[in-house]
Amino acid sequence: MEGRELPVGWELIRLSEAAEWGSGGTPSRRNLDYYGGKIPWIKTGELGPRHITRTEETISDLGLANSSAKIFPEGSIAIAMYGATIGKVSILGVPAATNQACAVAAVNLEVCSPEFFYHYLCSQRDEFVKAGKGGAQPNVSQGLIKDWPIPLAPLNEQRRIAAKLDTTLAAVEACRQRLDGVAAILKRFRQAVLTAATSGELTREWREERGLADSWKTKDLSEIADSRLGKMLDQRKNTGQLTPYLRNINVRWFSFDLEDIQEIRLADTEIIDLDVRFGDLLVCEGGEPGRCAVWRGEDSKYTFQKALHRVRTSKHLLADYLSFCLSNSANNGKLEQLFTGSTIKHLTGASLKKLQILLPSREEQEEIVDRVESLFCLADQLEARLTAARKVVDRLTPALLAKAFRGELVPQDPGDEPASVLLERIRAARQAEAGAGKPSRRGRPKAAANPDQLPFDAAPVPPDFLAGLLRECGPLSERALWAVSELEPQRFQQQLYRELESGTAREVQANGQVLLEAVG
Repeated sequence: MEGRELPVGWELIRLSEAAEWGSGGTPSRRNLDYYGGKIPWIKTGELGPRHITRTEETISDLGLANSSAKIFPEGSIAIAMYGATIGKVSILGVPAATNQACAVAAVNLEVCSPEFFYHYLCSQRDEFVKAGKGGAQPNVSQGLIKDWPIPLAPLNEQRRIAAKLDTTLAAVEACRQRLDGVAAILKRFRQAVLTAATSGELTREWREERGLADSWKTKDLSEIADSRLGKMLDQRKNTGQLTPYLRNINVRWFSFDLEDIQEIRLADTEIIDLDVRFGDLLVCEGGEPGRCAVWRGEDSKYTFQKALHRVRTSKHLLADYLSFCLSNSANNGKLEQLFTGSTIKHLTGASLKKLQILLPSREEQEEIVDRVESLFCLADQLEARLTAARKVVDRLTPALLAKAFRGELVPQDPGDEPASVLLERIRAARQAEAGAGKPSRRGRPKAAANPDQLPFDAAPVPPDFLAGLLRECGPLSERALWAVSELEPQRFQQQLYRELESGTAREVQANGQVLLEAVG
């Protein structure tokens, strides 16, 4: 941004010049009385929606009083400072407190439109993420955010830009939702095709045209196919030559992902016994039990581990038709009736053998496979177009935001007061007020005895302040914890010493690095 030529009437300032900034805090989790009150309490994981009106947790007045948390007014704008949520932004739809991982801005309405400010922060998320990289725990400090540049348009132009972004981004979101609807339709289409294919409906007219009777029969899989599980992985017991093998992760629905192939030691007899041949159906035993694909590659190139079943069909059953039956049973919930395990589901060898297949003649199976593959090919083509359309839509939001803050989204009005004139007028007014001994119009008192009136960064620090940060973030290096704490270096060191001495925090070794973690 810095170094780029600004539009006429624009001025480059810092975010600290456009808003008052603060951060929140986390009441001690050890005191249950601090939680469950009437004060909405926002964590960084909740940021992202434009407005936040409900929170996952609330805190009490007691929790507020005994922590660095503070209530920010409705309309304040919160941005996440670290972790996977860096740069996520939301507007507070209600008065609320936040944890210390949120930087919160109260926009100066004399300088900036809140909606313009919000959209600008959204446009900078990728840059904030880049700025936060480099440490064990990615983070950006409130100091970095406050020093971040913002191109300030004339106030009236800011309002036009924000209004234009509101309408265009709403149209983009509507388009994205319609595309999501198409994806759901394609999913239902594939499921309907499989249901028709495995029930006889897909080929009903085909049978009638040939005068064929409905000869479909129900068979257990064990009657029409042989199945077995693969080799148990045990480095201590497995001997022989290294042999590539297929794992659960390599088997997708109707296809294989061979990017990550590992090897196992097998005896010569095991290599023969566990080989995978053209036409074999590989079925997942765990993970997503029943997920399967027909192998169409080279014979005996791979073996398979115990997390997979290998099914070899008889002359009465096509492997492709069996894969359709498994997928349809997974979709309608019937396959789940064969699973074992309450939390981690498994499809055991014995259960798979009991799978019931509605079996037509081999000739009709061949017709079914041809029709399903043709219909799935059509769905794949539509899905490819859908994916391309999604990529275009995903590029629209950052493109619109970039265009907005280059001054290219709305026409300029020569009658608008330039941002430089606006800023100079505000500075002059403040200097005059300061000289007259009046309080600042931005609302920050020059001195205050009441802690509730202190600036955000001068609020009292609870005894376990740093421990609270560590509970929220997990173990951090001392440097990362200091950045997150927003404390002055000397004050941070004093606070850290006190908490290490009191036992609320401690040092631990992790991957050759000294980290700090909360105790209790």
